[in-house]
Amino acid sequence: MSLTFHWFLPTNGDSRHVVGGGHGTPATASGQDRPPTVAYLSQIARAAEDLGFAGALTPTGAWCEDAWLTTAMVSQHSERLKFLVAFRPGFVSPTLAAQMASTFQRQTGGRLLLNVVTGGESHEQRAYGDFLDKDARYRRTGEFLHIVRDLWEGKSVDLHGEHLRVEEARLSRVPDPVPEVYFGGSSPAAGEVAARYADVYLTWGEPPAQVAEKIAWIRRLAAEHGRTLRFGIRLHVITRDTSAAAWAEADRLLAGFDQETVRAVQAGLSRSESEGQRRMLALHGGSRDGLEIHPNLWAGIGLVRGGAGTALVGSHDEVAERIEEYHALGIDEFVLSGYPHLEEAYWFGEGVLPRLAGRGLWHHPDDGRTAAAAQVPFAS
Repeated sequence: MSLTFHWFLPTNGDSRHVVGGGHGTPATASGQDRPPTVAYLSQIARAAEDLGFAGALTPTGAWCEDAWLTTAMVSQHSERLKFLVAFRPGFVSPTLAAQMASTFQRQTGGRLLLNVVTGGESHEQRAYGDFLDKDARYRRTGEFLHIVRDLWEGKSVDLHGEHLRVEEARLSRVPDPVPEVYFGGSSPAAGEVAARYADVYLTWGEPPAQVAEKIAWIRRLAAEHGRTLRFGIRLHVITRDTSAAAWAEADRLLAGFDQETVRAVQAGLSRSESEGQRRMLALHGGSRDGLEIHPNLWAGIGLVRGGAGTALVGSHDEVAERIEEYHALGIDEFVLSGYPHLEEAYWFGEGVLPRLAGRGLWHHPDDGRTAAAAQVPFAS
């Protein structure tokens, strides 16, 4: 099975420094270095498409631009790249969301993937008018996905649930293809929703042993419902021709973290109700020391950024080896990013992907590119 790689659209702004934010914390000032204009995001999308990425994740929340609107516009400046649109089920009716997804598929030629984000921060959810607690939000997400999936199958839906109610809901035109649902979460409530409704379970970049535990957990839950899922991981990357050059870049990024900014971000993230965010914070404990938590796995990003806080750092060969290590656990999809996103897409796309192609683990979505990519030598 060929590995699948997705890139990231920084709708919170981009920079040669880390742009913080997420999980209830605002984007840091560095996000103003390269504002998230349609022109710039389209430049990243076209680069990712040419390099062989299958899709691009677009985040959701008060810290960034709206994912639906932004990707709809960027899609008009790209041809093949899919858009992994993050959205929160509590902010829109399930019938309207199913209709939006169906429209997106028709207008883009089937280039929509959905990243369902239940929302782990009550204080941010309340700003949008959502006053449910965390467990109730997950129960609502389950009802939401039940309705949406039935609508996508062309069914007429009547549901009087705990949180959602629809009567005679139906789509006049179903999406073709049906968008795949990506879902992450580390709490028991999240695991149950993933097992029942997700196509791909996403985890943040924890050390391999912890990732293996998550995969086994979700596989067991899914089997109880007679289902099987694919698995993906969300990571940043810093890959260079040599290991020394990659770690020098990580050190440069770390040197740009103002201590007051680190303190403020960590204080904000400490309020998070997300189990996944708690696990990210535990990897570094707010300290700049001991940030390489597994060979080539660096927790420095999480000092100033919520959500995904780890990066693969090393030579192209080393990063390829770590990807193989995660793949051996059952990870088939990698959702990656790097600062700045345009340049780092090329570092990874021209440095790591050809090595994986040479090992038979990846092929360019445009098949004619595969043979040429595989000819790149392994030497760093």
